Amino acid sequence: MSPAAASATNAWLQALLGRSPGRPELFLAALTHRSATDDNNERLEFLGDAVLGMVIAEELYRRFPEADEGDLSRLRSRLVSAGPLAQIGLGLGIGAVLRLGSGELRTGGFRRESILADATEALFGAVYLDGGLTEARALILRLYATMLEELQPDEDLKDSKTRLQELLQGRGESLPSYVLDSAVGEPHEQTFSVRCVVNLANVQQPIEASGIGSSRRRAEQESAAAVLRQLGGRPT
Repeated sequence: MSPAAASATNAWLQALLGRSPGRPELFLAALTHRSATDDNNERLEFLGDAVLGMVIAEELYRRFPEADEGDLSRLRSRLVSAGPLAQIGLGLGIGAVLRLGSGELRTGGFRRESILADATEALFGAVYLDGGLTEARALILRLYATMLEELQPDEDLKDSKTRLQELLQGRGESLPSYVLDSAVGEPHEQTFSVRCVVNLANVQQPIEASGIGSSRRRAEQESAAAVLRQLGGRPT
């Protein structure tokens, strides 16, 4: 890394953390994609994923005392998925301080969702190791503040099947049907494929989407979420 790049990265980190990093090598690794060198952010990404999941789970547990395990899991999955993580990374300007290999630089890797999401998780891992859980929690909750405030408990705690049913009822349409296409594997470890079919009054062809899961119910939820996307609803 050139002196100018190192200076820019250090200034970026000081602005983010409000202090100088105690272990700069952790943050250098967090901001290094595997295309650049073997000493990259994959291990820190693994750690950051766990820290992020715990912090968000704790915050959701506190905010939604009436939510059950399934509700909390759906909300957590929505918040810690690649899309929101990349959005946070983009807002931080993390792409400008990433170390990428020449191939990723040529193809615009600093804008790629997966790279931004992974680097953001790795950054959380570095903050945890450098400043402890209290600092990591404070940073994560600050960056997720808007997303957390925008959660609508009455809507966001509904599963995809319920959401789809209510959307169709509100439009005066027929309810969906769920077709089991396959169940593969041993009885204790099966994979189910289910197709959600919606017949709309003014559309000749039915709206269909498939979902796969470790249970029939999970596969139905996945297929309903896919149909919701096609109809303009918000899937869980």
